[in-house]
Amino acid sequence: LSNKEKDLRDRAKDIITKADPDSETNDKDYVFFHFVLNYLPKGLIGLLLAVILSAAMSSTASGLSALASTTAIDIYKRNLKTEKSETHYLNATKFFTLMWGVIAILFACIGTLFENLVNIIGSIFYGTVLGIFLVGFYIKKVQSQAVFYSAVISQITIFIIYYFAIFIYPSGEEKLGYLWLNFIGALLTIVLSIVIQMLVPKKEIAIEVE
Repeated sequence: LSNKEKDLRDRAKDIITKADPDSETNDKDYVFFHFVLNYLPKGLIGLLLAVILSAAMSSTASGLSALASTTAIDIYKRNLKTEKSETHYLNATKFFTLMWGVIAILFACIGTLFENLVNIIGSIFYGTVLGIFLVGFYIKKVQSQAVFYSAVISQITIFIIYYFAIFIYPSGEEKLGYLWLNFIGALLTIVLSIVIQMLVPKKEIAIEVE
């Protein structure tokens, strides 16, 4: 790097450090921004920002839409005892979209307070979800009821393991790496679903065709 580039990098580090004394600075954090600001043409910078914003908005919109639809159809509609109009469900979906948007914003506000939050939350839930898919694809004799109870037990167990083996310990001193939760959750779900299916008598599931 030239002296001018080093000076710009050092000044950027100083500004970030003054804004947040506890922040960690690393040269690799500035490589992309330095390249964009100093080597890309002005028009491409605007286009790059538009692409980044479009990708973020598209991903957020699809996530909120999926959450709202699932909440409205699989939870809200199934628990209603009286039949409602399509307009009612449309308004309910809009409300759930707003609700999940507010939850996402609140989650983002506290997300910066924790290190590796996305990976930790993913590790807590991914294992159980993976176990459900593996049972559904490869163990045909296990029915949905057994999978449901095994998933609930597995998820509660993961919460307990995370709290006692990771959360209560200072950063970097946990007894168990959080990535192990993926393997433990998947294995627990598979084993428990098989055991529960063996203990619970098989029942014929009637499927109502609308």
